[in-house]
Amino acid sequence: MLRAIHTFRLSYGQKLFLLATVPLILAAAAIAMVVTYQSRQLAEREIDALQSALIEAKKEELKNYITIARNAFINIYGRAAPDDAAAQLEVTRILSSMTYGTEGHFFVFRYDGTNLVAPRQTHLIGRNWTGLRDLNGTPVTDELIRLARDGSGYHSFDWPKPSTRETARMIVYVTGLQDWQWAVGTGVFVDDVLETVAAARADVEGRIQETFYYIIAITLGALLLVFLSGLFLNIRERRLADTKLKALTQRVLDAQEEERGRVARELHDGISQMLVAIRYTLDITKRRLVKGDRRASETLDRGIDTLAETVQEVRRISRDLRPGVLDDLGVGPALKSLVEDFGERTGMETVFSTVVFRNRLDPEAKIALYRIAQEALTNIERHAEASRVEVDVRGHRRGATLRISDDGKGFAARDTSLLAGSGLGLRNMQERVDQLDGTLRILSAKGAGTTIEIQVPLSHMLSPENAAQDGAPPETAAPQTPPSKEARA
Repeated sequence: MLRAIHTFRLSYGQKLFLLATVPLILAAAAIAMVVTYQSRQLAEREIDALQSALIEAKKEELKNYITIARNAFINIYGRAAPDDAAAQLEVTRILSSMTYGTEGHFFVFRYDGTNLVAPRQTHLIGRNWTGLRDLNGTPVTDELIRLARDGSGYHSFDWPKPSTRETARMIVYVTGLQDWQWAVGTGVFVDDVLETVAAARADVEGRIQETFYYIIAITLGALLLVFLSGLFLNIRERRLADTKLKALTQRVLDAQEEERGRVARELHDGISQMLVAIRYTLDITKRRLVKGDRRASETLDRGIDTLAETVQEVRRISRDLRPGVLDDLGVGPALKSLVEDFGERTGMETVFSTVVFRNRLDPEAKIALYRIAQEALTNIERHAEASRVEVDVRGHRRGATLRISDDGKGFAARDTSLLAGSGLGLRNMQERVDQLDGTLRILSAKGAGTTIEIQVPLSHMLSPENAAQDGAPPETAAPQTPPSKEARA
């Protein structure tokens, strides 16, 4: 299981690609869903409006047909009595002869349900159709008679077509002849309207599907563009990273060689010469002891003094390579010792100040601050021509701050390379600060001195519990020394 999880672990580039593509895919899917939903809603409203308009047109057409029919027999109806059979027969003949189109005709029902006129469906004539319903159970005859009694109205139901005998939707307009107790009406089949609406709906669905395909095509194109761009950037960044890595590796090797050369020079120029001097002193002392010369003790004392100086030199070299006080007491005392040695060696006035760290710095931050201070003091000694140096280190709620200031000649922003010296210089400082996720600020101007400020984030501060578990005491404070040449801090 763990092997499978390790197998499917994503690389950094794959994570970036997913981070770029997943929101794009989700956004495209959301857009497609919203567009589809909104398009269907708008299309349904338009189709409903079209269907309503077509139905209304059919209804107006039916009303016009009834008006034409009434005009054909209104004179006969107006002069006839309620029981005038001859007039009623004449009107039925007129209505039976009035047909239009392939399906259109007029019908007449008495209020008791008996059919009097049905020219295209003669099997209905003379029979009582009270209670007649269509295939869906919708009342037909009773509802038409009710509308006629009320004056007029529209009714819709399913009815067989006279030409094909296939059942289709029909809209009927009926009006009442109250003197004769007749329901006179005509109807029209609306299957053509339904076909038009169905065709419009199919067209809309096709357009929606086409729009959906367009969105998919655009999304795929965008994904391909993101992939190709990411591939190009990945290749480019890999090449840049390889170049930077080679340069960094070369700088590290150069720094190692420089450090080895420095140690070798110090061993050769200092320790070796001192050891040679001690050997000569011991040889001289031995010869004088053999001869019984009283000056043997003086020579031996000089050898002992030289040996003490050699021990101090070895301690200095060891401290420069890795100060033991940094691990034993913390960054405050280590920097204090570094500043004191710098003042004694250069003769500059030095001021060192610090406060007790509430939380102990982790080892990475301690060594980084110490090396940065070493590099800064080396630059001051070589380039600043300063007479006074101030070093301040303190912890606070946001982490820790190291500030190194001098009153030297300073430099303009474009002359930062002057501080590089023969070592890594500012690049070394910046890289150490970057490893801590901190910030490096350099404030300088011609003739106004230089200030270097390093901010270490709170993530590199150990809690008191972790500091106790680490086995080292919390950062101690070094008392602030007054800025005087007689008492250098």
